[in-house]
Amino acid sequence: MTAPAPAPSDGRVAVEVASADPLSREGVIAHLRPRPEVQLLAGNEQTEARVVVLIADALDDKVRVHLRQASRTNARTVLVTASIDEHQLVDAAECGVSGVIRRTEVSPERLVQAITAVARGGGHLPGDLLDQLLVAVGKAHNDLLRPHGLHVATLTPREVDVLRLLANGDDTVDVARKLSISERAVKRNVHAVMSRLQLRNRTHAVAYAMRQGLI
Repeated sequence: MTAPAPAPSDGRVAVEVASADPLSREGVIAHLRPRPEVQLLAGNEQTEARVVVLIADALDDKVRVHLRQASRTNARTVLVTASIDEHQLVDAAECGVSGVIRRTEVSPERLVQAITAVARGGGHLPGDLLDQLLVAVGKAHNDLLRPHGLHVATLTPREVDVLRLLANGDDTVDVARKLSISERAVKRNVHAVMSRLQLRNRTHAVAYAMRQGLI
């Protein structure tokens, strides 16, 4: 797992806003500019972003390329999109997206909520999209495993505890404190689940575990 970029010394989250549509980009920037929780980055500072807010009409090939490029940096990604179905949602998770907001639901509060959640290492999805992700991820893995006579991998008790707390909205620091383990141990358990089940990120891992009834 890639470590998040360092936070600004004043505690704000460093944010890059990206879009092929300049008007959409300026609209989101206008939402975020007055917010004390975020630091908007200029063009020459974008490599320092902790969170990238990417605005797109749909999850097309160009957007997938942008998402994969972002996933290779320290930044985490929030996708603001006009529409997304369950299959595209799984695709987005596999491309490294940690948060999704529909354009019709964008507000300064919703944007900041999503940005701060993913900056802490968590995820952000509307409730109905989470339900769709649970169903789609479970189906995709069952379709892959069953033809080969394989079964769903069993999580260790510690992995179950970690994923359950992440599913409840706790970040890495909270999980470590509640389980009396180190933050490194939390990350190690999440990485083990992701590697074993070939999952893309924490949102993907939590959704899969929930869908399979493992947490």
